[in-house]
Amino acid sequence: MPDRLAVDIGGTFTDVVLETGEKRVTNKVLTTHAEPADGVMDGLAQVLDQAGTDPHAIDVVLHGTTLATNALIERRGAKTVLVTTEGHRDVLEMAFENRFEQYDVNIDRPEPLVPRRWRMAVPERMNAAGEVLTPLDRAAVEGLVPRLVDEGVESVAVGFLHGYANPAHERLVRDVLGNAMPHVSITLASDVCPEIREFERFSTACANAYVKPLMSRYLADLRDRLNAFGVRCPFLMMTSGGGLCSVETARQFPIRLVESGPAGGAILAARIAAELTLPRVVSLDMGGTTAKICLIDDGEPLLSRSFEVDRSYRFKKGSGLPVRIPVVEMVEIGAGGGSLASVDRLGRIQVGPQSAGSEPGPACYGRGGRHATVTDADVVLDRLDPSRFAGGTLHLDVDAARAVVEADVAQSWASAEGGISEAADAITEVVDENMAAAARAHAAEWGKEIASRTLIAFGGAAPIHAANIADKLELDAVLVPPAAGVGSAVGFLAAPVSYEVVRSRYLRLSAFDRKVIDEVMADMRAEAQAVVGPVAQGELSESRKAYMRYVGQGFEIAVPVLDSTAESLRRAFDGAYEQLYGRLIPGLDVEVLSWTLTLVGRDGAAFHGSRPHAVSSGSAIVAGNHSRIARQDLPVGNPVAGPVAIVEDQTTTVVPAGFEGRVDEYGNVILRRSP
Repeated sequence: MPDRLAVDIGGTFTDVVLETGEKRVTNKVLTTHAEPADGVMDGLAQVLDQAGTDPHAIDVVLHGTTLATNALIERRGAKTVLVTTEGHRDVLEMAFENRFEQYDVNIDRPEPLVPRRWRMAVPERMNAAGEVLTPLDRAAVEGLVPRLVDEGVESVAVGFLHGYANPAHERLVRDVLGNAMPHVSITLASDVCPEIREFERFSTACANAYVKPLMSRYLADLRDRLNAFGVRCPFLMMTSGGGLCSVETARQFPIRLVESGPAGGAILAARIAAELTLPRVVSLDMGGTTAKICLIDDGEPLLSRSFEVDRSYRFKKGSGLPVRIPVVEMVEIGAGGGSLASVDRLGRIQVGPQSAGSEPGPACYGRGGRHATVTDADVVLDRLDPSRFAGGTLHLDVDAARAVVEADVAQSWASAEGGISEAADAITEVVDENMAAAARAHAAEWGKEIASRTLIAFGGAAPIHAANIADKLELDAVLVPPAAGVGSAVGFLAAPVSYEVVRSRYLRLSAFDRKVIDEVMADMRAEAQAVVGPVAQGELSESRKAYMRYVGQGFEIAVPVLDSTAESLRRAFDGAYEQLYGRLIPGLDVEVLSWTLTLVGRDGAAFHGSRPHAVSSGSAIVAGNHSRIARQDLPVGNPVAGPVAIVEDQTTTVVPAGFEGRVDEYGNVILRRSP
């Protein structure tokens, strides 16, 4: 087997996984926000040392990161300008012209990434068919150059009305500005998001332009440092849609990386569900900064073509910055091990969304943290082994954890409730209920049931809290896979090389023209082949979808395209529509607005763990209020009754009273309620 390296940069930890032969070596290091590559190289050196191998043996590097997401949320991107059609500079602020919170008179929307003074309009106009109504005023474009230079602009997004139908004007602006300012990054909306609906298209283009210089520099820097270290092999990036692409593609379209880390976790959970024939699963990825929840049915995670960054209202669709990219559909909330706990003016405990991150991190890390976090509460409750946390790279300071929990929560809340332990227990109850509420809301939004699913828990903090969350959600079982603490990075190893292309090309079934489908599919396949072909191995598989609706409706549904005939498209639409809405509308014509084509290469290798050695369950030791047992010492198939903490290098699985845990033949820890 080839040696493969997977790296996932999160808000608190950078996870590194090296798969060499039948052995898998894992490590966690604190994320180095100023220079993220520093943490990657540190983690790489450690796993190579543990594996006893050298960098030249690595055959492929797989990487995912939340850096693009964090740059958007924290507004740390490039100084960006939007060049758009005259009269349309305010599209970004007009948005959908709706109220996502109907009765909030002080409704708060995210500020556009590009302020109004940097949204510049030029005369030009296409119609919806891509025909030129007003030629582009080249002199007006050239006249922008002095202002862009004076403003110190780093990146330009170009988005014209109906540019998806004919990108000629956008490409001419790219050529003019690129020749005059070769150092400036340029993003075309027709490249990033060639779809109808200008707000989402412009928003996606601006987001890509905003993070492109930052991500391009980072990826180039990391690639150069890997090469200098001796890692000279293909370097692939995880995308938000659950596939892998080349670094060159990622540098051009970094907006496709916004959910790359969490997508790896969803791929991990989906592969486990498929291998173990678990029909209905909910995955929980709880790290140091956020928790991500994904619904998986029949081994497939929910997929979408829209995503919102930086929602100003928790769980409120429409309150964030929309981007139109292929994405694994999940809900993400500020509930991680580093989430800050406090007491508000009404005496209620609040947890998150603010996080201590990795700098300084929770107080128990001993790096200067001064505020209570979820991890501090877990330390107070004796759920973590201070000497084995993060593989022993961090020795937890129990006294510091108790001090901040007392100062931030116990003193102002627990006077009538109890002491420090009661305050710590309340913190964990609040964060667990936050995650359970997010799972319920996400399931309801998609018309799914949450009860009776299997919870697959991974990430450094999820196995600690999984049993309590499962109890709140009335779930049947909890599954904690091998190497759960670095689960998203392990998921990268199971991801295929893939790329999705979209085109808006209008077609009514009553005026069906097969040539339209053949032309658009051939065009999309050529683009996808150019991205996937150079890095995929083996035969490629192709899937196609049409986004269809009844004439007169406002939104489309995704329909698989199995055969390019009007009859086949109508049957597929009727089936998908009836499954979603429970009825059909007779006598109405159907129209297609957009088409997608996805090319997929070979899947990643199987990732299940090897069978652990059976030993006597008497190896459990008593420490404080909990028994602790090392995961590798658990006998296969023999139940271990809670309360017990199952300890491993990158996480701890807490089996509370009323639950029992056992290890299956794949090395998964399965938690169920005691009979």
